[in-house]
Amino acid sequence: MSHDDFEIEPIPGLPEQPPEGEEILWRGKPSTMALARDALNLNWIIGYFAVLMGWRFVTVVDVLPLGQAIGATVPFLLLGMVVCALLIGVAWVQAHNTVYTITSARIVMRIGAALTLTLNLPYREVGNASLKLRKDGTGTIALETIGDTTLSYLVVWPHARSWRFSPAQPALRCIPDAQSVARILAETAEARVSIPQVTRNPAAFDAVAAE
Repeated sequence: MSHDDFEIEPIPGLPEQPPEGEEILWRGKPSTMALARDALNLNWIIGYFAVLMGWRFVTVVDVLPLGQAIGATVPFLLLGMVVCALLIGVAWVQAHNTVYTITSARIVMRIGAALTLTLNLPYREVGNASLKLRKDGTGTIALETIGDTTLSYLVVWPHARSWRFSPAQPALRCIPDAQSVARILAETAEARVSIPQVTRNPAAFDAVAAE
């Protein structure tokens, strides 16, 4: 697996031309709003400011006219709108700079905004994949890596499974039509892993030659 910065992509999402025989099966990126809700807790932030507005209204409604009591909640409304806009902006930047690619041989994740990385995950380095599906059809496919493949949660965030720090699980986060993508991934990985790997053992060949 490689973690390489890139400047020029011959194919969007891939740092180099794929080897002969490798086929691109799917390419996509996160949904901005789904990423804001799932990774940046947008709904919780909206709820937090709604509670602040309600608390402010309740504390002043007994001493101020109704119109002024409502006006007293406006600063919390404006602050909440600014915070939510910032979160959506961060989600857009992350989604805009992300490309997930599934090929016949591997999963490639081009991630990052300020620092862009490309993660190459051959299927034989993926022990398991789990799908978290939401009602709107978006979902996250988390990848459990095996062998010597280790990743830092901070490096791959927000493209990682939530609350899995050691080891971190890279994830195709908040992608549209996630169930169909998961089906493509499962079928391709199963077919790829079932292909026998033939390696040359020089000692064995030398022994046969000696006989």
